[in-house]
Amino acid sequence: MDCKDIEQAAQRLMGNIHNVKGTSSRTFSQMSGCDLYLKCENRQKTGSFKVRGAFNKLAKLKEEGKTTEVIASSAGNHAQGVSYASSLLGMHATIVMPKSTPIAKVSATQGYGADVVLAGDCYDECYQEALKLQKEKNATFIHPFDDEDVIAGQGTIAYEICHDLPNVDMIVVPAGGGGLLAGISYYAKHINPRIKVIGVQAEGASAIVQSFHKKAYTTTDHVNTIADGIAVNQPGKLTVDLINQNVDDMVTVNDNDIASTILLLLEREKQVVEPSGAASLAAVLNGKIDCKGKRVVCVLSGGNIDVSFIHKVVEKGLVTRGRNMKFKVLMLDVPGALEHLTHLITVANANIIQIQYDRIQADLNLNETILHLAVEVRSKEHGESLIKSLRKKGYDITME
Repeated sequence: MDCKDIEQAAQRLMGNIHNVKGTSSRTFSQMSGCDLYLKCENRQKTGSFKVRGAFNKLAKLKEEGKTTEVIASSAGNHAQGVSYASSLLGMHATIVMPKSTPIAKVSATQGYGADVVLAGDCYDECYQEALKLQKEKNATFIHPFDDEDVIAGQGTIAYEICHDLPNVDMIVVPAGGGGLLAGISYYAKHINPRIKVIGVQAEGASAIVQSFHKKAYTTTDHVNTIADGIAVNQPGKLTVDLINQNVDDMVTVNDNDIASTILLLLEREKQVVEPSGAASLAAVLNGKIDCKGKRVVCVLSGGNIDVSFIHKVVEKGLVTRGRNMKFKVLMLDVPGALEHLTHLITVANANIIQIQYDRIQADLNLNETILHLAVEVRSKEHGESLIKSLRKKGYDITME
């Protein structure tokens, strides 16, 4: 692979995907101390950058007259990218997805024209089923990341950034299997070695970070993160090799940082971003990267978050940012006691969102109760002020 392959991929993609320009964010620039831009691939066709690699791979196959039948295994963005690309190019696609895949993702993939086969309880099992069907159908398997043509397609993001923002200093990129980071870092470094490229993984899925620092291909035994789009324990061997050659640094962020960033994007930028897509900005906002005074582009890699999951992420983000807090208080179980406590909370301009009585704990006196409260506050400082004022009034508060 060379830069010409990525430039040819950009030509193939022209008119077939959205031209997502990098947009400046005053809010996040002030928060991070850099000139920050967002490359919003969450607004891309199919809601993710994955369509770039899938389309380039399929378009090149068509140019070479090699296949009209393709197959892929995926539980998310790659499935929709392959399905969309195959429908545009007149190919037939079969996507194997785990049985546990949310019906919304299955319907979206079918809506782009692919046949969906549900098999296995995890990705590895559906991958094996896809390989079996590949032989039966004599189809071409489209790997989600460990393929030069797929990597070249993802690298078109760097092609666009370098043309739209030629004086960019740093590009921050989420990484799971590594196709996106491999493609972006290869093109950016070969076009302008001055550009720093930083990869970001979730703490609970850090195979590429470990591979980078050890300078050797490394896998993990398991993954545990809300960022399902980058929850990969076996990254690509080709991608890791390219990353080790071209990336300047790799960092990790935890799930609390990711959830908080998703909430910030909703509030400040009105952007719906999936957990994996928010990892790059989370790294910048939480000081994982030295970017002060630099012109920085954060790639928001996707926006396909389940509606049923959004409230969990928002709740997690509110807790992390100190906007929601839980505590318990020991108090007398007498008329008026609850009214007195809630009045103090009201005076402090906090909002009670949940109350639960506990009268059966073994060490309670007969005239006592424990009250568990969930309270909404403006900030962490506001919450601390509330607890301080309640303790001043004699309440025994324990944070939960």
